[in-house]
Amino acid sequence: MSLLEILEFPDPRLRKKALPVDKVDDALKQTIDDMFETMYAASGIGLAAIQVSIQKRLLIIDLADGEEGEEPKPLVFINPEITVLDPTPYRHEEGCLSVPGYFEFVERPQKVLVNALNREGEAFEIEAEGLLAVCVQHEIDHLNGKLFVDYLSVLKRQRIKSKLEKEHKQNASA
Repeated sequence: MSLLEILEFPDPRLRKKALPVDKVDDALKQTIDDMFETMYAASGIGLAAIQVSIQKRLLIIDLADGEEGEEPKPLVFINPEITVLDPTPYRHEEGCLSVPGYFEFVERPQKVLVNALNREGEAFEIEAEGLLAVCVQHEIDHLNGKLFVDYLSVLKRQRIKSKLEKEHKQNASA
């Protein structure tokens, strides 16, 4: 397994739309393993393939909070499709590995149904609500070239972009 580079906003590759996965093979399973290693190393709870410059409709989630003795609960979604079951707005503070250090409240539908393939290429569906619903919607947005900052005001989004660009320049010259 290996750590992958997580793209950071405003990298234009984050705006690409992911392409459907046409087959689940050993190479894809290796990508999934690498994504989990990368996500865990970055202390994240979700990661879309597009965030590591892989243009496939693939995302992973693990909401286990790392409590001692708590087992990981890895979820793999290949070619996920989402249906809103309860459009009632659910407001939750979101962060993103591609927008490091920034957290903002975003409203999303409270309950969704997700149809996808698992790590073995088998079809499944899951009803998600609360944090899982937020996370799934957040990661599917990535697959569609959208970031959580797109839900913020233009001013707030521009301020975050400017600060991250400044950090990137400082890190590049260091």
